Amino acid sequence: MRFNCELRKISDIADVIGGGTPSSKVEEYYGGNISWITPKDLSNINTREISDGERSITDLGLQKSSARLVPKGTILFTSRAPIGYVAIAKKELCTNQGFKSLVLKQDNDSDFFYYLIKYNVPLFESRASGSTFKEVSGQIVKDTELRIPDYPIQIQIGKLLKSFDDKVELNHQINQTLEQMAQALFKSWFVDFDPVKAKIRAKDAWINLRGEIPASDSPVYADYAHNLSAAAMSVISDKTTTQLEIFATQNPEQYQSLKTTADLFPDAMQDSELANVPEGWEVSEIGKEVTVVGGGTPSTKTPEYWGNGTNHWTTPKDLSGLYDKIITNTERKITDAGLAKISSGLLPVDTVLMSSRAPVGYLALAKVPIAINQGYIAMKCEKVLTPEYVIQWCYSVMHEIKQRASGTTFAEISKKNFNVIPVIVPKHEIVAAYSKVVSDVYKGIENNVMENQSLTQLRDTLLPKLLSGQLVIKHKNLS
Repeated sequence: MRFNCELRKISDIADVIGGGTPSSKVEEYYGGNISWITPKDLSNINTREISDGERSITDLGLQKSSARLVPKGTILFTSRAPIGYVAIAKKELCTNQGFKSLVLKQDNDSDFFYYLIKYNVPLFESRASGSTFKEVSGQIVKDTELRIPDYPIQIQIGKLLKSFDDKVELNHQINQTLEQMAQALFKSWFVDFDPVKAKIRAKDAWINLRGEIPASDSPVYADYAHNLSAAAMSVISDKTTTQLEIFATQNPEQYQSLKTTADLFPDAMQDSELANVPEGWEVSEIGKEVTVVGGGTPSTKTPEYWGNGTNHWTTPKDLSGLYDKIITNTERKITDAGLAKISSGLLPVDTVLMSSRAPVGYLALAKVPIAINQGYIAMKCEKVLTPEYVIQWCYSVMHEIKQRASGTTFAEISKKNFNVIPVIVPKHEIVAAYSKVVSDVYKGIENNVMENQSLTQLRDTLLPKLLSGQLVIKHKNLS
């Protein structure tokens, strides 16, 4: 079904409101109850709605600046530095001077206008002016003409497009939960040593009750070993002894797999130069346990390095708006000739990527063969430590990694300073057991990311047709 879209000025359907910044020298202007948004608060590409920014201001700060309160449902549009961030205000708030916000008049739908403005960002950019930095003036925004359907059609289009984004957001939330599961398991096994400590407590309880540890050929040794194993199993599975007994009856194969994992953990700690670690585990340096490489940027002035490139090439910018700690695509591609100029070449799938500067600490697993620029430390996991272990280890010691960074213009950690960071190396079988669980977690994350890419592509394909009036599709909830 087609419909007509009337060409209308933005000033006909919205009041265009600027913003302001209270003097940063006056403490009384900041820290109040009024949300104050800057373009930085919208820098995450996935931000669709926003209620609070990094800072807030007081009533006095509002009075002493050109900032104005705008109502819930306002379309926030950054008009400079940079142009084109768009979001919907989830509540009453105000912005700095980097915005030209659209306070919609009656019978106009916020969801529809969010997508309409976002789709027309290139149009606004083409009308920007300025020598220091480009800016879209309030008058330009007001005078810009766009094709706008009637309110019922706006609602229909807004609901459809929002349903895509809602499903994408749900997948992001699922991925965050999966990532937290991987982090929690790593912390329990390899930072807090919970299974080992559970065995130690069970061993101490046995000694307190029986006086000594039985010999391996003793008739009661099986009971002793079972107690230690059950203690570790309880910690690993978060089940009580009674629950484990029921679990053994209902799921014998899974129970045996859990027991096999529990039996891998030792029942004693040992001293090391790092701290007490489980018996039989080693303390090494990360540079000795993984292959650490850097990258480079072939000359951007040489077309043969970039034109029609097919090899993924990443900068930390690709990770800056990444919800999920995997990377499946890059903003730029490089040719084979360009790739030959990078000493580390094309890195394999499951290389661990960490930004080494501007800023230090973005993390991701590469899920495609990938080349990197000089802003990375990349870790190829070719020995005992697996990619799943290494990325969680990086997360767990990020404070130390950042402490080892240095620099005057911006902080950067060198490969030399990174390579010597101590790392615990558990027995191979335990690392493998961890990765068996967590690789499934990351596979789930990857599947959700790929689904999100498909949803986003479909949304962006429909978007111009819907906004131009060529196509109307009845809304169907995707979740």
